[in-house]
Amino acid sequence: MTVFYWVVKAILGPILRVVFRPWFDGAENVPREGPAILASNHLSFSDHFFAPLPLPRKVVFLAKSEYFTGRGLKGLASRIFFSGVGQIPMDRAGGEASQRALRTGLRVLAQGQLLGIYPEGTRTPDGRLYRGKTGVARLALAAKVPVIPCAMVGGFEFQPPGKIAPRLRIRPGVKFGKPLDFSRYYGLETDRIVLRAMTDEIMYELMKLSGQEYVDEYAQRKKVRLAAIRKSHDRRAGPPHDRRAGPPHDRRAGPPHDRPAGPPHDRQAGPPHDRPAGPPHDRQAEPPDE
Repeated sequence: MTVFYWVVKAILGPILRVVFRPWFDGAENVPREGPAILASNHLSFSDHFFAPLPLPRKVVFLAKSEYFTGRGLKGLASRIFFSGVGQIPMDRAGGEASQRALRTGLRVLAQGQLLGIYPEGTRTPDGRLYRGKTGVARLALAAKVPVIPCAMVGGFEFQPPGKIAPRLRIRPGVKFGKPLDFSRYYGLETDRIVLRAMTDEIMYELMKLSGQEYVDEYAQRKKVRLAAIRKSHDRRAGPPHDRRAGPPHDRRAGPPHDRPAGPPHDRQAGPPHDRPAGPPHDRQAEPPDE
């Protein structure tokens, strides 16, 4: 699959550069050989293509398992493509699934490769930078490798959530920071305070590089809350014909015989002797017999 990776990059690379005009900064901070972790923020689907573009070495990304589990011809094509371009399926369910993902990442690093990971665990829902998960710190300590911050810039505006076609007027960018050395923490892989401190340091570097606003909340939780709010709003709104206009006979006027207040002459004019507003000849609804 390594050959396929370079073939795809040789074909897609020039096309991506000409059509989308991406810009890059700090690629020299990425070591040309040896194991390392490329920790990136995650703005859009296009991150998978632009982050490795300026680098002269292969980047193996941990990607969501949904890219590899599709059915039919489309699922097969997706599985072949993402496997070929260096993506490894990662189950994001947590628990044992997370442990398997960590073991996969350690295997990649043990082979001396460059491992790409998104510490947020999912794409940002609103363009802001969210709290990182400590898996990146566990990998760095267990494999004893440096972490290179990789900041995607403009990707959220370039390809907003739910949009397939990118906005050509937006030029996406990639900024690579200097490698972060965490050798001072070696041997403390199980210390939760150390893992959180390392992860926060990585996210702080990403915040500085990307210029994003930081949110001290997991992005996945934010997505769940937003989905619940949308669902609640949709439930309150209901179909348009049930909430606003509706058939005229059901909502407003109704046939006269269905209305509870009696015929119109009993509601507006009334018999003249019951009205307090003056003689019958001054009223609009004067009865004909008077």
